[in-house]
Amino acid sequence: MKISAFTFVRNADKLYIPVKESILSALALVDEYVIALGNNDEDDRTEELIKSIGSDKIKLVRTQWNSEKYPKNTEYAHQTDIAKQYCTGDWLVYLQCDEALHEKDHAEIKEAMKTHLHNAKVEGFLFHFLHFWGDYEHVHNSHVWYKKEIRIIRNLPSIHSWKDAQSFRLYESFEENNYKEYQRSEGTRKLQVVQLNAQVYHYGFTRPPEIMSGKKKKTFATYHGAEKGKALLKNLPDAYDYGPLQHIPKFKGSHPKAMLNWINDFHWKDQLQFSGLRRTDREIHKHERLKYRIISFLENALLGGDSLFDFKNYKKIKV
Repeated sequence: MKISAFTFVRNADKLYIPVKESILSALALVDEYVIALGNNDEDDRTEELIKSIGSDKIKLVRTQWNSEKYPKNTEYAHQTDIAKQYCTGDWLVYLQCDEALHEKDHAEIKEAMKTHLHNAKVEGFLFHFLHFWGDYEHVHNSHVWYKKEIRIIRNLPSIHSWKDAQSFRLYESFEENNYKEYQRSEGTRKLQVVQLNAQVYHYGFTRPPEIMSGKKKKTFATYHGAEKGKALLKNLPDAYDYGPLQHIPKFKGSHPKAMLNWINDFHWKDQLQFSGLRRTDREIHKHERLKYRIISFLENALLGGDSLFDFKNYKKIKV
């Protein structure tokens, strides 16, 4: 059995994305790690950071990004598929560069891939997600965050990254313009997956507030277009306001060892709000809206954290 990992990245250094740490969190689990390395800005050190790992498992595939050709951030899916094409493993572990695996889960992950290697019904594996917010001590359990997602797929040419690269689907046929058909479901089907106990640690919203605002502006511009993105974020402060953190559950576990040095760089604590009321001069976060607070309460108090009403882009199977 051969295991590949794959991802895409661009300007991770400037956007405060733990690309090196993300790779290291899965490197021991895999035989190769394929990275679609985008056209970084001249003052960005992403390539240098990746090369500093010094592993011959790492394979860099140089790419160019074109957000106009691939709108609504489907460039992410395009870049993901480029990396996937260079993978030679039986199973493919997919981590975005703000995600990490915990070493405590490696054995379970590897055993699951070994057990189901020759069972064609199993097309992937589903992970639980931990979404950190503001710092490394608060983790969301809100309805507005996806709680599970596919992060291992079988190496089949018919499986492609879907929408903005959050997940995967199997396509009957695939053409380049499928990326632009953002909501397309016809001619595709959900993957059959096995649920793992393993978790993905998501650090996309643990950035210094100034960088978080800059990242959101870039994301909105490439999703909506420059003018509309700017208009939608006209009230976004230069320093992102994560809101009162006392309403976000405290994290009681441990972080992946690969992330510890990164976490020790936490230097924006004095810019966070740990108590008090929400500032009324900013746009309300989705998880702060009354509708979603009620749904989240019901999910966590009555359903053990299972989601109500949410869309699931997978079909869980028992084997």
